[in-house]
Amino acid sequence: MSKIVILDAGPLGMVTNPKASSAICQECKLWLDDLPLKGYEVMLPEIADYEVRRELLRAGKVAGIRRLAQLKAAITYSPITTEVMLKAAELWAQARNTGRPTADPKALDGDVILAAQAILVAEEGNEVIVATTNVRHLSQFVDAREWRLIQ
Repeated sequence: MSKIVILDAGPLGMVTNPKASSAICQECKLWLDDLPLKGYEVMLPEIADYEVRRELLRAGKVAGIRRLAQLKAAITYSPITTEVMLKAAELWAQARNTGRPTADPKALDGDVILAAQAILVAEEGNEVIVATTNVRHLSQFVDAREWRLIQ
């Protein structure tokens, strides 16, 4: 069984931030660099890549796009598959049926897509933690923790 940390857009955005000199971005980069030393495999889900990349492209942040591409090449990349989207649809319906939606009803809802990816990786026998800056939405589906709390 592998210990896997899946990056949400929050920590991913800090790591790829073109203003990487900020204290929190530096702290997040050091945290990310230390994860393999602590026995974790780090995974980049396609939905987090999309969420961060679209903003970097919109803002013309070439250095951030380059950092994202470098990170994508260095860690495990988890693409969105049909299986992921089917599981995400289940989670989306479940959240609404229990009165705990994670996004507007018309939104694509990246949180359920990310949660679906995490669930499917866990079903392969892995210990999975989602590193995020927004624990509330993801924690109703998966083990989601504020990135600083993953040691």
